[in-house]
Amino acid sequence: MAAVTAALSGAEVVLVEPGQHLGGMVSGGLGKTDMERQEHFIGGHARRFFEDVGARYGQSLAWRFEPHVAEKIFIEWVERAGVEVRLGSMIEGVEMVDTRIGSLRLEDRSMIKAAAYVDASYEGDLLAAAGASFAIGRESRSLNGESLAGRRELLPDPHQFRAPVLASRAGGLTRYLQPLDGICLPGEGDNKIQSYCYRICLTADRANGEPIPPPTGYDAEQYQLLAAYLEALGERATIRDVLGVGELPNGKTDINSGGPISTNLLGASWAYPEADPATRRRVAADHRDWALGLLYFLTHDRAVPRAIRDKLGRYGLPRDEFVATDGWPHQLYVREARRLQGEYVLTQDDLMTSPHKPDSIGLGGYNIDIREVQWVVCPVSRFPDVFDEV
Repeated sequence: MAAVTAALSGAEVVLVEPGQHLGGMVSGGLGKTDMERQEHFIGGHARRFFEDVGARYGQSLAWRFEPHVAEKIFIEWVERAGVEVRLGSMIEGVEMVDTRIGSLRLEDRSMIKAAAYVDASYEGDLLAAAGASFAIGRESRSLNGESLAGRRELLPDPHQFRAPVLASRAGGLTRYLQPLDGICLPGEGDNKIQSYCYRICLTADRANGEPIPPPTGYDAEQYQLLAAYLEALGERATIRDVLGVGELPNGKTDINSGGPISTNLLGASWAYPEADPATRRRVAADHRDWALGLLYFLTHDRAVPRAIRDKLGRYGLPRDEFVATDGWPHQLYVREARRLQGEYVLTQDDLMTSPHKPDSIGLGGYNIDIREVQWVVCPVSRFPDVFDEV
């Protein structure tokens, strides 16, 4: 959006993308947007994107779309605007002139010199290379006077366990489980960030779908805590206890996490924001193997209720999506990483107490939302109100 806007305004623009695709999560599996309940907030190029999506489906505007449709629209936009796109280009460093970026150096040793630079990435690599201030992880309540900041106490929640299970059944989660005495106190800050996942596109069209394969080295023991949880739920267990399945056009899905054990791999994201490229690739691979193994477990293991196996078993990996990566999304869902500490920092007060600004530059609306950060082993007796039954 920034590149196209600048180009249409007459600027000469270079768009640097470390991956091989345009669009990030919008073309990387997040085809079920949350815009249906806040349509009146969306304008400008964002709305034009949804109008272009709608035109592909014979509608004036559409909030749900297939990943390849989104990517095709983005490619058409940059080509029409005359943006130079450099795919597979990783930032290696910057040359500073006083406190400004003088030039940008890429891994292939090429240089880019511009009048202005925009870091629109998930990771914030450019802002970090330029020496800008940033934050990572949860901040304490006392830092900005935010009652919702820092670690929250264990609370009943759609992503919380609805029944207690023994941690000894954790299987492959063992290395991610945190002891209760090893985490910070409620309200304190730490460097931990919310979990990542993949937004997975599946298809119910058997003529277009490939069976979901197990990842290399698949071990059902990794999912034994989930098996124990489903057993504890009994007849109450539904697919929503593990996955959120959003319907997309042409029989496809946008699968998001749901429940306490899901496509999210809690704890595996913490090292990602400041990691080197090799470590980031390993983190992404860990999330892929976890999520792919989870799908295989949910469709094949007899510990999973038949209703869940049957519902998910209708789907396969679509042959016409993510062709270069065998039907798997090319973009890891990096929900948060570095946060720029600019002249003004958004706080809870801006969202809940003083949302109207005299010099606004944008409009948005959503609940204050964070995904799970960690799995914690604790005695059930300490948190009886978390569970429906003890």
